[in-house]
Amino acid sequence: MANINFQNAIQRKVQKTPPIWFMRQAGRYHKHYQNLRKDNSFDDLCKKPELAAQVALGPVLDFDFDVAILFSDILYPLQAIGMGLEYTDHGPKLAFSITPENIGCLKQGEEVVSFMNFQKEALQQTRALLPSNKSLIGFIGGPWTLFVYAVEGSHAGSLTESKKMISLFPEFLKKILPLLKENIRLQLAGGAEVVMIFDTAAGEVSPLDFQKWLQPALKELNSIAPGKIAYYSKGTQAAYFDLEFLNLPWAGMGFDHRWNLQKCFSLAKQGFVQGNFDQSLFFMEKPQFLEELRIYTENLKALSIEERAGWVCGLGHGVLPKTPEENIRSFVEIMRKAFA
Repeated sequence: MANINFQNAIQRKVQKTPPIWFMRQAGRYHKHYQNLRKDNSFDDLCKKPELAAQVALGPVLDFDFDVAILFSDILYPLQAIGMGLEYTDHGPKLAFSITPENIGCLKQGEEVVSFMNFQKEALQQTRALLPSNKSLIGFIGGPWTLFVYAVEGSHAGSLTESKKMISLFPEFLKKILPLLKENIRLQLAGGAEVVMIFDTAAGEVSPLDFQKWLQPALKELNSIAPGKIAYYSKGTQAAYFDLEFLNLPWAGMGFDHRWNLQKCFSLAKQGFVQGNFDQSLFFMEKPQFLEELRIYTENLKALSIEERAGWVCGLGHGVLPKTPEENIRSFVEIMRKAFA
């Protein structure tokens, strides 16, 4: 009950054809999602396991991706600890922002953990529907990214408020880390082969602050299930990742389109290397898009299959809304043919 190419990538086994998986592959660009969304709120699509499974399954069946991912949202742990959460046409909205005065009111305990059971059930139902040759992964938000949302309500801009209040981060971790640890265990018990940590706000801190503030919490999460936790951060560079971080038993690391992917295989010491075609290029006119894809492909084909062992073919970040489905389909077909 797994995709052999994805399992090979985790183990850094040499193979000609990489598995293909996109972040946000089950999202607003896809007609399958749009049809389900007509009759259901986003919250229902996430919290009703049978609907979450249908959303996750759609792009795997349509585009033949090798990996399905839990359909959910990184912010639900904030709702679990008592911050409220509403999804509006303008995005997610929390009931309040944390301050030194109210951070002590955030909840902990069994009730908080049991709130997240819907993700375990969604994974179980997704696995039941998936073809046996497809893999399934889960995810959580990075602690820093969740802190940024808890302080600012989004992670847009330079995060001045979050950085100004960074002295609250250790207190926030006391609340959120126990929940994230249990959430990882729930998702693995639900059938996830790997749980990915999505840290989209990580690139807004300096490398020194990454190592001081973020790395200890990430190391703690990694220890929950060595070899089954992966990490993706947006906007980071090589200077962020010291040897201690790189030598952790990661299942893999994701790299955005700002990286030269060829160099990432030697940087990441173990596990898969996921990325990193620029998702914005899907909006190009077809001939230009195909030319950009050809250049990207030729650069990777310049590596030997030994040098690119572990590659999970994907995007620099997630599929953007209104991305033409035709170009998604072309990408998968062309990459499979190029690396057959």
